[in-house]
Amino acid sequence: MTPTINWPERYRPENCAVHVVNELAMDASPAAVWDCLVQASEWPDWYPNAANVVVRDAPDGRLTYGARFRWKTFGVTINTTVEEFVPHERIAWSANAFGIDVYHAWLITATPQGCHVLTEETQNGFLARIGHMMRPRQMHTFHQIWLENLRDRARQRDRQ
Repeated sequence: MTPTINWPERYRPENCAVHVVNELAMDASPAAVWDCLVQASEWPDWYPNAANVVVRDAPDGRLTYGARFRWKTFGVTINTTVEEFVPHERIAWSANAFGIDVYHAWLITATPQGCHVLTEETQNGFLARIGHMMRPRQMHTFHQIWLENLRDRARQRDRQ
């Protein structure tokens, strides 16, 4: 059975104005992918759409269940909370900024070649609708870059 996102009711795709799906097969271990993904303070080093990441109550900058982090993405500074956390398998966070209500989830599934990573984001709110109408592919494009750079970073981790 293929794992799916555990959507909270208000963030289910059918209840949201925006739903973006990206996925990538990676020749990197689930452990390396997970390590790169939860080390949020390092995102700006390899993902161009992340800046000023500060994980509260975590001096090492690593995400954990319930962690709150502040960061800048798509030019907006947002406060984010980790809502789901299953090591090496899934992580999801929610955020609310400027009337945009967001849920971003990641699934890591081991494969014989490494792993498959699925990321989905839903958004609600007036500004989410406007932004999606003005730039319908922007989030998809940046999430694909995030996945590809995550793969490359995880490959490096595997070689260390």
